[in-house]
Amino acid sequence: MISYRPLWETMKRNNATTYTLREKGGISGSTVRRMQRGESVSTNTIDELCRLLGCEVGDIIEHVSDVE
Repeated sequence: MISYRPLWETMKRNNATTYTLREKGGISGSTVRRMQRGESVSTNTIDELCRLLGCEVGDIIEHVSDVE
């Protein structure tokens, strides 16, 4: 499964908030909520997050194995 844990860590390092994502990045509130719940978002959203936060894809998402 895809985890957004790196996103929240990257945002903390950059002093960014969900407000920053919505107002400066144009990320909708519903998309922010989807990420908070670990749901899928478009690659366009991932691209915009990378641009906004000045980072790479690995700083936004990571793959976490479902196998225990």
